[in-house]
Amino acid sequence: MTDLSIMRLSAAEADFESALSRLLAWDDSVDHRVNESVRHILHEVKTRGDAAVLEFTESFDQLRSASVAELEISSARLRQALASIPADQRKALEQAASRIRNYHERQSQSSWQYQENDGTVLGQKITPLDRVGLYVPGGKAAYPSSVLMNAIPARVAGVGEVIMVVPAPAGVVNDMVLAAASIAGVDRVFTLGGAQAVGALAYGTETVPAVDKIVGPGNIFVATAKREVFGTVGIDMIAGPSEILVICDGQTDPDWIAMDLFSQAEHDEQAQSILISPDRGFLDQVEASVRRLLPTMERAEIIATSIGDRAAFIEVADLAEAARVSNRIAPEHLELSVEDPEALLADIRHAGAVFMGRYTAEALGDYCAGPNHVLPTSGTARFSSPLGVYDFQKRSSIIGFSAEGADQMGRVASVLARGEGLTAHARSAEYRIKS
Repeated sequence: MTDLSIMRLSAAEADFESALSRLLAWDDSVDHRVNESVRHILHEVKTRGDAAVLEFTESFDQLRSASVAELEISSARLRQALASIPADQRKALEQAASRIRNYHERQSQSSWQYQENDGTVLGQKITPLDRVGLYVPGGKAAYPSSVLMNAIPARVAGVGEVIMVVPAPAGVVNDMVLAAASIAGVDRVFTLGGAQAVGALAYGTETVPAVDKIVGPGNIFVATAKREVFGTVGIDMIAGPSEILVICDGQTDPDWIAMDLFSQAEHDEQAQSILISPDRGFLDQVEASVRRLLPTMERAEIIATSIGDRAAFIEVADLAEAARVSNRIAPEHLELSVEDPEALLADIRHAGAVFMGRYTAEALGDYCAGPNHVLPTSGTARFSSPLGVYDFQKRSSIIGFSAEGADQMGRVASVLARGEGLTAHARSAEYRIKS
């Protein structure tokens, strides 16, 4: 594709920071018409329950049903899907699930307490959420990997019930998605999608139980609905377009790097692929690989738009500067395609997931490495983390004062409370002080 233009930036240029800011800018504001539509749908579901869910499902998914109960997929159907998919698909799902479970089991936290010398007990109680909702995109695209990545950490955390919703336009549902639900231990599955599914999970209907938290990716209507119901329920995150940043020392096969960039660019036109290297000649080699390999890709048109509109090749002085630029970007996926990734990792502060070395393709992380593929985007890796077991647990503080401890700390609390003008606080503490 000779007309493809890839942005080139140099960290040495005076306007580099402003050029980088323009490159990273992504407008996540929601069209007011989308907002209005979502709010209307959520209001209808909240006030009219199953009836509204059925109407919207028929309108948007051309799926007519007499009741929401008819839209629930039985556990027997999930098991049937697992038994019917090709053997290689089942094996791949089970291997991926095993690795995901093994990784996330290491994230489990336990309650803890300690006792002070005066007998006062302090601690923290870890409690899994009672019920969570998992949104899985449906229709033309199928994402069994998302089922595994969202449901398995919830199960490891000890969540009481996992409710999955997946749209089934015209009644079509993907067997791999159902098989993944069976493997991951999902309790109930409803063929519902869009904002109406989010509303059903958030508010509950006569048939769909209300959940405590909603996780999983979706389109703009789903993302907007999750934003709207936040506060009524918890959510995982509002995800932007997928991102990959590759730091390379110039010694990796340029075809490998080009395909790694494609792996995220093929998600959608807004996805962002960035390559950073101190070797200008290598940047030229990767660009040549991009042009040569692009016509061979099934999603070439989407990749071309993504690369042309949002990609960049950035030249830096050395790998230390590459790390500084990467930290400024705080990418969702960061590949350290260098000779000594461990040394460079020490300089990395902000990234959703870090892929170490030339053989660690980001695509492995999407499916079967083990760590979660639900990652912070749009620079939010500066303060956010991958989805994990900790997202499905909550913490309660434990405080138990002894008589001696209440006497000592009551005096401290009294001074602070009176300093704030809160007399009842002070007197409540003072009642426990020994005269």
